[in-house]
Order: sequence, then structure tokens, then C-alpha cells
Amino acid sequence: MSNPSDIFANSQRIVIKIGSSLLVDQAGVRHEWLARLAQDIAHHKTAGREIIIVSSGAVAIGRKRLKLTGVLKLEEKQAAAAAGQAFLIEAWQKALAPHDLVTAQLLLTLETTADRRSYLNARSTLDTLLSLGAIPIINENDTIATSEIRYGDNDRLAAHAAQMAGADMLVLLSDVDGLYTANPNQNRDAQHIPI
Repeated sequence: MSNPSDIFANSQRIVIKIGSSLLVDQAGVRHEWLARLAQDIAHHKTAGREIIIVSSGAVAIGRKRLKLTGVLKLEEKQAAAAAGQAFLIEAWQKALAPHDLVTAQLLLTLETTADRRSYLNARSTLDTLLSLGAIPIINENDTIATSEIRYGDNDRLAAHAAQMAGADMLVLLSDVDGLYTANPNQNRDAQHIPI
């Protein structure tokens, strides 16, 4: 493709996942970076595309607010998520508001989306929000999720959300340099998949 934006040409509904390391640094939410991303999102909305965001960051924000350090226990992660979630959604609201874009928060768990009725309710909510022009911001409900009922990472949640929403494209924004045939930290024969 001659123009990188051509990859979006045939996509009507796009799910974009943002990793914590892109959204949050030592000082907190990276507002300038988020503002630039919000411009890109507004561009796609103007082009008639529907955008769903899967955003990490609640635990990282809450961890800073609660002054938690080291490896966190499950209940500390849940507390950090509870302390950070409101600030995460507020950051998204502030970034998208200058573009007259309305945000809506959806907190999901693996258990919730595995239940057929809950899955259909979540899908219906997504469809309705998109039809109203809102930008759904999805995150795992870490405050109630336990290790047995967790997605474990927002890449998996984003893939599930894309499937649930019938998305045409899933974009994973991360500090990882790409997809590999195996975990490159555990397998030195792992091959990078460039596209």
C-alpha cells in the first residue's frame, strides 16, 4: 500500500486497544499523547467510521494515586483499579471533548461476556452507543475479576470486544514491536510477523 491510511479504507467499525505503557508514565496520564490520539480518532469519526476503545491504565493510575510499589497482590490490583478507573475515563473524556465526541464507559469481565445473556446485553449496548455516535471506552472490571474469571490482559479483551462488536479491524497499540510466532522472551526461535 502506498498510503498507510489505506489500511482503514474498507473498515467501518474499528476497535483500538491502548496499552498502559503508552497511556501512563511516571508522571501519570500522558495527556499530550492522548490528545494526539484523540485527533486521529476524530479524523476516523469524521470519515464515518465507528470507533471502540479498549483502554488499559486504571491499575497504573490507581497504583500511583495509592502510592503502591512492587508486585501487587490481587486485592491491591483491585484497589488500584478502583482508584484509577474514574481518572482513566476522565482523561478520555477530556481528550475527546474538544472534538465533540461523547465517551461511554463499559467495564467487562470474562465471566460476564461468557454468559450468553450478558454477552448479548453488552453487544446491544455497544451497538446502541455506536448508533448514537458515542465512543465506547472498554476496560476489564478489575475490581471484581479474580484470576479464574479474568481476561488477563486487554489484548484478549480487545479481541473479544472486536468479535462481539462485529468489528472490521482491531488495532493493538502497544510498546511491543509486533506479533511473534511464540513468546520471544521464552523462545529465541520466535519469528517476528511484520504485518
